[in-house]
Amino acid sequence: MLSRLTRPQALAVCALPVVALIAAAVFAPLPFSLAQPGMTANVLGENQGSAVITITGAKTRRTSGQLRMTTIEATSPDTHVSLGDVVSAWFATDRAVMPRDSVYPSGDSTKEIEEHNRAQMKESQDAATRAALDYLHLGDDEIKVTLKLADVGGPSAGLLFSLGIIDKLDGNGSGGDLTGGRSIAGTGTIDDDGTVGAVGGVALKTQAAHRDGATVFLVPKAECSDAKSELPKGMRLIPVKTLDGAVDALVALNSGKGSVPSC
Repeated sequence: MLSRLTRPQALAVCALPVVALIAAAVFAPLPFSLAQPGMTANVLGENQGSAVITITGAKTRRTSGQLRMTTIEATSPDTHVSLGDVVSAWFATDRAVMPRDSVYPSGDSTKEIEEHNRAQMKESQDAATRAALDYLHLGDDEIKVTLKLADVGGPSAGLLFSLGIIDKLDGNGSGGDLTGGRSIAGTGTIDDDGTVGAVGGVALKTQAAHRDGATVFLVPKAECSDAKSELPKGMRLIPVKTLDGAVDALVALNSGKGSVPSC
């Protein structure tokens, strides 16, 4: 004989599967990565004891100020990210939730991802060198540029590498520094022809730049809205689309002559 359940007992029995599903959702791994502001490095200086930019075959300048490339730090591809982690990061201004496939190539192992990022960095460095030397109307047959940045992968430092090479070789073109003595940060890929491309994570990168003392941030124009979303107080955004435009904007900023674009 079956006994009849009371209403509270019935509700308790029905609630068990719901509770189990919620628990599974909270603790089950999700296809996301969590990101936060990462390290920055002054490309005009040293990183881990070695010069970031070394130029041979041409006379270089002594520079002042800083050109800081910026990064984000993301959880590794095999990190367990739960619903609770996602909800917590969603409401934090210094963290972001990103689809894992947008951070790491889908299906690749950690080793393969590291190799992929190193390859992208090498391609970015080569493009940055070609774009900078082309801007200065210099050939690369006699001038050798070596770029060294430890523990960083990907193409997002391209713009800053190009600006660093230009500052070391020619400054602002009139005997002064391209930085004007300021601490300037930024991000953006660079093509051989000097086109600046979007990179992602700019809202976190502006926070990293502010933390490390920068007051001006060069951002790919297409990412102005993202950069403004969590912009630290006192940080000035300058949108750029090309290497020429970035140089012109910095010269105008430091000379007070000409217009400086803004987001």
